[in-house]
Amino acid sequence: MVIDGERGGMDSDHDRSSAGGGKDAWPQASNRPTEARSTPEAIPPPSAPVAEPSDTGRGMAGLSFPYQVVAALALSLIGLLACTQVAMVFLHVAPSNTLTKQHGKSIDRWIYPEFEQNWKLFAPNPLQQNVAVHVRADVVGADGRHTTRWMNLTHEDGEAIRGSLFPSHVAQNELRRGWDFYVNSHDSENRPNGLRGDLSERYVRRIAMLRLSERDYGGTIERIQLRSATSSIAPPPWSNEKISTRPAYRVLPWWTVTPDDLPERGAEQRAAEQRDTEHGVEENR
Repeated sequence: MVIDGERGGMDSDHDRSSAGGGKDAWPQASNRPTEARSTPEAIPPPSAPVAEPSDTGRGMAGLSFPYQVVAALALSLIGLLACTQVAMVFLHVAPSNTLTKQHGKSIDRWIYPEFEQNWKLFAPNPLQQNVAVHVRADVVGADGRHTTRWMNLTHEDGEAIRGSLFPSHVAQNELRRGWDFYVNSHDSENRPNGLRGDLSERYVRRIAMLRLSERDYGGTIERIQLRSATSSIAPPPWSNEKISTRPAYRVLPWWTVTPDDLPERGAEQRAAEQRDTEHGVEENR
């Protein structure tokens, strides 16, 4: 049959291949390298996608145009104020020159009171004295009239700001500047030497009454008296300089307290007491 013949042909082919030394009937398969058949080809791992740089989140460049304009204007204003501040402080502490002579008032308005400087460029002038301001009061009460002891206002200011991380400008300089204002507008006999003499007196009286109003002396304060105690700063231990640290006093005359010298609450209370007194006098009549 044909089928047997075909099988016989296939068998004969198989026998020939066996008789020829057992060579494979498909030599192309046997010629492949052993390593290629046993080891799979290495496939590189997929690389991570590289993120493209974004323009957002890069300072002002990430803002919209209106916000960029606002930020630019704000930075320009801050820079202008900083340059102006540096220039004003420099002119304030610099020696007298043409600019300070022509624009001295404008410079002072910018500097005082918040940016006051107590030194001079090229000519430092540190304080070499301690000045303390004292006050005492003449009080009239139910037990009669008596005079209080001297109270050191400067010492109380120092205790109030000592240890404070952010002491106020008023606590540091109100009393000191007020006393300097009085001394510079009066002569050694406590007589005003200009138009600002009366103003300085009222200013110092109000400061003193503001401090005294915080205490209860058992009556009404009718008069007050101020004095200053000025003492030189002692030299350092390694110095051979001999300086007396004994205080020198400047005593002011007694001042009669008026409603203008009192704080607002005290002035209202004093006015009410005066009205009650006048009303009682009228009833007795």
